[in-house]
Amino acid sequence: MIETLIDPADGPERRAEKLLTIATALMRRMERVTDDSGAAYAQFQRAALLEEQVRDRTRDLERALSLLNASNARLAEAKAEAETARQNLANAIETIQEGFALFDREDRLVMCNSRFGMHMLDLRGKLMPGLPFADYVERVSRSAFLALPESETPEAWVVRRMQRHQDRHVIFNVRMIRDHWVQVSEHRTADGGTVILQTDVTDIIRAERHERGKLLDDQARVIRATLDHINQGVAIFDREGRLIGWNQRLSDLLALPAGRLRMGASFDQLLNRIRAALAFGAGMTEARLMDWVAAGGRQGALSFSVRQGGGPILDVFAQAMPDGGFVMSFTDVTAEREALEALSRAKETLEARVTERTLELQDALAHAERANASRSRFVAAASHDLLQPLSAAKLFLSAIEPAGLADPARVALEKAQNALISVEGILDALLDISKLESGKAAVSVGPVRLGRLLAQLHEEFAPMAAAKGLRLRVLPCGAVVESDPAYLRRILQNLIGNAIRYTDAGRVLVGARRQGAQVVVEVRDTGPGIPAEAQDDIFKEFHRLNARASASEGMGLGLAIVQRACVLLDHPLGLTSHLGRGTTFRVCLPLAGHPAAETPPAVAQPALPDTAPESRIVFLVENDADLRRALGLILERWGLGVLEAASGEEAFALIEEIGILPDLFLVDQQLGQGMDGLAFLTALRARHGALPARLITADRAPELAGAARAAGIGLIQKPIDAASLRKALAAL
Repeated sequence: MIETLIDPADGPERRAEKLLTIATALMRRMERVTDDSGAAYAQFQRAALLEEQVRDRTRDLERALSLLNASNARLAEAKAEAETARQNLANAIETIQEGFALFDREDRLVMCNSRFGMHMLDLRGKLMPGLPFADYVERVSRSAFLALPESETPEAWVVRRMQRHQDRHVIFNVRMIRDHWVQVSEHRTADGGTVILQTDVTDIIRAERHERGKLLDDQARVIRATLDHINQGVAIFDREGRLIGWNQRLSDLLALPAGRLRMGASFDQLLNRIRAALAFGAGMTEARLMDWVAAGGRQGALSFSVRQGGGPILDVFAQAMPDGGFVMSFTDVTAEREALEALSRAKETLEARVTERTLELQDALAHAERANASRSRFVAAASHDLLQPLSAAKLFLSAIEPAGLADPARVALEKAQNALISVEGILDALLDISKLESGKAAVSVGPVRLGRLLAQLHEEFAPMAAAKGLRLRVLPCGAVVESDPAYLRRILQNLIGNAIRYTDAGRVLVGARRQGAQVVVEVRDTGPGIPAEAQDDIFKEFHRLNARASASEGMGLGLAIVQRACVLLDHPLGLTSHLGRGTTFRVCLPLAGHPAAETPPAVAQPALPDTAPESRIVFLVENDADLRRALGLILERWGLGVLEAASGEEAFALIEEIGILPDLFLVDQQLGQGMDGLAFLTALRARHGALPARLITADRAPELAGAARAAGIGLIQKPIDAASLRKALAAL
């Protein structure tokens, strides 16, 4: 209730005064009223308490009033400072030479200076605080002072401007009317607001344009000088097909008067001037050219050739330009075309000459092949003809008993036999060379136990090495290689024989070592060595280093046979030699996939007794009289009866005449006219059944050996010596 007595609008002093008056009145009332029960005293106590509360309330109110006064004072100071700061900021942005505007995070205009929108007078008075950014952009797009591109509408400009507003930092130029330019820089603030600066860059752009114009003028002069100095005619057309640039060379190539080439002349006018005499090259027509020009070059580059009357041949290249125009270049290629035609004619002439030369070479090759075949046939025939008397000579010498001869005669007989052996070796080498060169050498590649072959060669050459005082050492080897056993034996025989033949002192070492999937066989000697310049020549036929060896020791065919056999078998052949220290030949052999089967030991052939029963008769069919007499002589010496015939027909007639079938037949393969030896034996067995027989031949062709093997007839190779003949007879 005391609250109803106090007016809230009263100040603290007035309130205190009212409370004091109330308290005084109450005290007087209490003094007048008497109450026997002590009520008056109680009321006095309550009044005193109320007075104390009033004093406390009064003090609180005084403190609150003091705080309020202080707060109001500070607020007034803050407002003054804020107003001062705002005024300072406004003064500051007003001093900025550029247009300035600040938008808050809700994209509403907070403030701007008087230069913001300086070139858009129709925006003055509309840029008020609180203006949304989108409305600002919309008003700018509708401003009469904004110079939009011809192809852009205000709506499109607003869309593009709002897209740029999404970036944190944007700088772009805006063109105004009267060729004024404003650069707009837009940046985000830390609290998400936007600051926009507008700078007048008209002078800068005009200066740049001026400099660019000067540069373009300079470039135009350079381009003009370049066009006037190049050897091509050049014409430049704008998007409307009007001539805007050319050089003097164009007038020369197209034979156009200078007056025809003028700025703005259309492409059709120029074409009409030369159309009558213009001839297009293959694949090009006038209609296609006009379509390309009408399309503004959008169909890609165009290349063709033309010729104007009897003038030069021109290569034309047309290319579109970015602004829709196109440029055409004309190049005089008359000399090149004439050169190409001349080259084509020369090529035809050359091809004819090459064809003619090829035919000549083919004829020469065919002639060489025929000559090679003739040589091979000659070697084979000559070898046969030589082996006939050689066999006869060896048999005649074998028929002589050395025991009854004097020492000089016995020595002469021994030398004659050695000479015949040397001749036999030379003939064998010639036959090998002939087969290897003709490509008719038959090989049978299979697993070969290298250790066994080397052991046999050691036994064969040990006496020869011992006779010269040399140490021949063959290292043991357990490898199995893939090769033809006969040719591999011949290769190693020639290498070991040459090493012993050309080594005067020291040793010859033969060994094999494994290298990956190969085995390398080496033959090393301590001979004089081979000079580097002679190492290729030693593989030629009939080449002997320094001609040291005598003809009885060889004719220089051994290494030629080695090289050809290695090529035939695909066995790489190597050579290392040092003068005065020796030579090493090496042959690389592939390892065999499976070990070679063990060859059963040879069964000893029974020896022919010195005397044979008188009933044993040998029928000798040989067309060579000397060889027939020599064979007959030695057979009779061994106690055999001999029947002779010069041909198969004569042999059949003699058998019919005497009515006796001999015990065995020795038949030569080449019997002259009529049937050959194999045909005779085949016919003989057809008439009389299987009879013991041997075919004597100098022919080493694999075809004959196969035919004889198929018929079950053994061969005796020429030249024939007494030992091989005796062994063959013992087997029969």
